[in-house]
Amino acid sequence: MTQEYAGYQTIAVAIDARVATVTLNRPALRNAFNEITIAELSAVFGQLGNDPAVRVIVVAASGPAFCAGADLHWMKKMASYSHAENLADAAALAAMLRAIDLCSKPVVARVQGDAYAGGVGLVAAADIAVAAQGAQFCLSEVKIGLIPATISPYVIRAMGASAARRYFLTAERFPAQQAHRIGLVHEVVEAQALDSTVAGIVNALLAASPHAVGAAKQLVRDVAGKAIDDALIADTVGRIADIRASDEGREGVQSFLDKRKPRWLD
Repeated sequence: MTQEYAGYQTIAVAIDARVATVTLNRPALRNAFNEITIAELSAVFGQLGNDPAVRVIVVAASGPAFCAGADLHWMKKMASYSHAENLADAAALAAMLRAIDLCSKPVVARVQGDAYAGGVGLVAAADIAVAAQGAQFCLSEVKIGLIPATISPYVIRAMGASAARRYFLTAERFPAQQAHRIGLVHEVVEAQALDSTVAGIVNALLAASPHAVGAAKQLVRDVAGKAIDDALIADTVGRIADIRASDEGREGVQSFLDKRKPRWLD
């Protein structure tokens, strides 16, 4: 690990073969968020997104839980916050989730255990999520008089409004299989197959053009939910023309025609 990715208090970062693994590292507290975790995640995703040595980012967690939401000590501090302090605190969490969502590199969530509240938001902000059989999910905020407001854009995008109505309102726990059915996670596997499944997805991402993967991520964000009108069609026509003329676009097509590996695999 390079020096710039050292010295974190609540996360660990490892880079190997163009893959960065960001690990929530508070196992004794079930990897619950506090203001330090949020600041560290925001900072590291900003750095990794601009690091040419990194092609893919995996979000993982140490211990039996993925993320239990908010740290109790942090919640005790929040209980005495003014409205202005609450605004600043919520804005920091929103900025962290947005940093993950807007990161130019693909983000894969490796969910080995329970994800509650803000932990569900972290899963939803990733591009691809794989969960271990036995993991439980819960949007528990209403049980303590709160709402999942800051994470809602990502969670509703992932699971849809109908499922969000149920789980936002009831705070029921639901298993990984249900998370898969409603679209919160993309795959559910036995715990012993979690690493190999994530590795397969990572390898697929590494095989693709780095520039095209970033552009495809942006494409989904910009096109989803839009009316199919003249403006959208013109936009997509412009995007394919631009990427065909790009260095990686030309190299990808030529390598296919030449029946050789593209240069980004060298």
